[in-house]
Amino acid sequence: MSAFGESPDGTIEILNIVPMQGPGGIVAPSCDAAISLAVDEINRGTGILGREIRTTNIDGGRDPLEVALEVDAFLATGMVDAITGWHTSAVRLAVAKANDSRVPYLFATGHEGLTNELPGVLMLGEHPAGQTLPAVHWLQRELGVRRWAIIGNDYIWPRESAKAVRNSLIDPSAIVLERFVPLGAPDFGGFLAEPALDLAEGVIILMVGADVSRFNRQFAATGRAAAQIRISPAADENVLLAGGAGANHNFYVASSFFIDERTSDGRDRMRRYRRLHGNFAPALTSFSNATYEAIHTLRAIAETTGSLRVPEVLSTLDQGVLLETPGGTRGFRGNQAVQHGYIALANGVDFDIIAQIT
Repeated sequence: MSAFGESPDGTIEILNIVPMQGPGGIVAPSCDAAISLAVDEINRGTGILGREIRTTNIDGGRDPLEVALEVDAFLATGMVDAITGWHTSAVRLAVAKANDSRVPYLFATGHEGLTNELPGVLMLGEHPAGQTLPAVHWLQRELGVRRWAIIGNDYIWPRESAKAVRNSLIDPSAIVLERFVPLGAPDFGGFLAEPALDLAEGVIILMVGADVSRFNRQFAATGRAAAQIRISPAADENVLLAGGAGANHNFYVASSFFIDERTSDGRDRMRRYRRLHGNFAPALTSFSNATYEAIHTLRAIAETTGSLRVPEVLSTLDQGVLLETPGGTRGFRGNQAVQHGYIALANGVDFDIIAQIT
């Protein structure tokens, strides 16, 4: 934020919400570094609307109400122009209420697909219909997986996503086990010992960050990984590293983006990232790239609209405009960004992209 007494007229002030604690805190260093790259790239040009951009990071790993109260205090200064972030849907709902459509709010995390978001909440993360559901159906079709178990954290995104999976299956009884656990649960022994789990051919993991790593280690230790696959829409390279290569056998991940240094875009992005942060920087991952893209999407929206006022932004997006970002051309359908989906298979602590699933 601008220093006390300093005029904000020459800057665009962005609040960025990323968990710095809890199971999602595993992504914070990567997200911080990726956001710094986006800010550096934009400010080396003409900024946003001709103004330098600045970001203030807020810890989104706390209780949602606590996060929302801090956001509200920043908004009360009148100096905030936009909100971005990668964090849970529970935090999003609280922050969106506190924001009350005052500034654009670009949510970069996969979500549960609610239809009653407040105006100005723009969903850059994946809708279940564009990520989780096609991934599950791909695994049914290609690998013959017919019976599923679901384990998720106990809040809105996992519960609503599980409901969407169930409703998408021809035979809802194909889900033989469904359990929800608190964020940060240390032990999954109860789920892993359930007799019904033996009937499943695949496990859908609807948990966050370090919880996925911890589950994968405990799952692999039972010997189940050789016979039962796992699929998650919420895992990145940090999750693979934290779990260790031995925990990732038969682990599939669905995402709209994976860093692929075999492509010219992937190599160029990694080159820019390492030039700014050095070779020992946190990994640039699919999650941290989402925060990078959120900053660039905000720039593209502002340039196309000529404003960051919510009514003007929504009017522009309703016209079906296409926005150019480093990740390619991006359009919106309502408040949802339209994007491709991919499925990758963990290979040790890296990903091999195996199919486009949208």
